[in-house]
Amino acid sequence: MPKDTARRPRSATAVFALGICLALLVGLGAWLLLGRESAPPCSDLTVNARVQKSVGEAVRPGMSCQALGEAIVKASVGDDQGNHTLAQAQALKDVLTTLGAQGTGGGAVDPALRRPLAVALTDYAPDLHAMLGGITIEDFVTKAAPEAPPWESDGTHHLTVLTDTLRNVVRGIAEDPDAYAMLRLAETRTTGQRLTAVPTDAKEYSLSVPPTEGARALGVLDGIADSVTRDLDEKQAQEWRAAVVDGVDDGRTSTERGLAATWLDGLHGFPEEQRYERLRTQGVDMTRLWTEHRNMDGPTRQGLLAEVERSALTAYREVKV
Repeated sequence: MPKDTARRPRSATAVFALGICLALLVGLGAWLLLGRESAPPCSDLTVNARVQKSVGEAVRPGMSCQALGEAIVKASVGDDQGNHTLAQAQALKDVLTTLGAQGTGGGAVDPALRRPLAVALTDYAPDLHAMLGGITIEDFVTKAAPEAPPWESDGTHHLTVLTDTLRNVVRGIAEDPDAYAMLRLAETRTTGQRLTAVPTDAKEYSLSVPPTEGARALGVLDGIADSVTRDLDEKQAQEWRAAVVDGVDDGRTSTERGLAATWLDGLHGFPEEQRYERLRTQGVDMTRLWTEHRNMDGPTRQGLLAEVERSALTAYREVKV
């Protein structure tokens, strides 16, 4: 009898401990299932006073996220592609600043807002290029603070935001591979235009900055792409990559003939299973095409290609989102 009496407390303790463990497991499961899906609707933009003011009276609590996306595009994109008023640039800056402050990850940008935001950003392609890869563009550094307004230059208004703000937003947009492909295609075209515009007599800094800026911008996009696919299983990651390649490839028909179109044609010429990996060498490949077109001498070409490769790799490694 004494032995039986001694066993009962231990059994009761074991049952109690098991109950605690089960309760903890249930709580953890509920957090995993529900807590990760608790992002506010429309990324909380509909109740943000700053966004309501700059995007306009169409923004109101309770509106659908699709309607909000349409309102953002309408408020920030003008009829004349690439030309923007102060109000239009301010509207997009306020949206980006508000979203970027919410942190990283796909949940920071509501799914219904990803493509509209990509549409808006691609209309500001030169600004996007400068924010992603700018090395020497002073305005895009000094005017990035949230309270700094857009400014006018070359007949249009420009905007810039803090580096982490932009990367957070682009990371959220990139959850949608078609939206990411829009941004990638816009950067491809802008990089091609910047390289083509380099004077034939450019030397040293004037010769090296345009290709290294383009490679840096593309390297940032590479890093963001890897951040997206790391959060997916292998099948989902393969589908995401395939959709990106298809989206970029579809842009061949709407790209003006020139360096970007030549690179896109070359990408299309690779077997489908190799095309995504070619995106990872895009900065170097576009620079190589450009140096060949300019009949650049061998030593200058090799030195420039090495510098471009370093620029892309450094930018890729910087992205920690």
